[in-house]
Amino acid sequence: MSLPLILFIVAVVVPAFFGKLRSAPVWLCLQALALAWNVLTQHPQISEHALAAVLELVFVRGCLVPVLVRRMAQRQAGESGDPGPDLIASDLFAWGISAVLIVLAFEVVGAASLRGESFTLGVMAATVVTALLILSTNNAPASQLVAVLFLENAVVLFESLLPHPWPLPVHAALSAVYVGTVAVGAWLASRPLPMPAAADAEPREVL
Repeated sequence: MSLPLILFIVAVVVPAFFGKLRSAPVWLCLQALALAWNVLTQHPQISEHALAAVLELVFVRGCLVPVLVRRMAQRQAGESGDPGPDLIASDLFAWGISAVLIVLAFEVVGAASLRGESFTLGVMAATVVTALLILSTNNAPASQLVAVLFLENAVVLFESLLPHPWPLPVHAALSAVYVGTVAVGAWLASRPLPMPAAADAEPREVL
């Protein structure tokens, strides 16, 4: 176990069960900082690739993306100050199933791992399961975007186990695509949903 991974999984599970949409930017920021801390623990001697990864995690995933999500939540709330919906519905049955699936993700991946990285893979699997649970139980576009961001952070955690990092141009291109995707998704999720067409006021004559 390591403290960065513990902090990361706490920042994933706690908002999923107890957080509202408006608090999601704070948890996304904590996830990014935990990922950056994890990179620093894996690379005591900072290389250019490790430095680029840390800067991307801190400034893009820890600052820019949470700001975009926060603006999306504020536009949805309007002047009412509504904290938004739960990421996972406050239902004991749903919570019980979710908890069992997260524990199973840890157990299955830990048992299948042949190297000493079982805890990292367990955290990644639990994050993927949590994101899929949000996607399957919440049909709000903004909440689903947050779940996709959780899933993307799980991918970053998996990439930290790769023996060779991405080349810097590829890393920069992936970061640009990630930011563009979040910006477009936040804009689409904050747009008002179209209202269904109203039924005709006058009854039609039956022939």
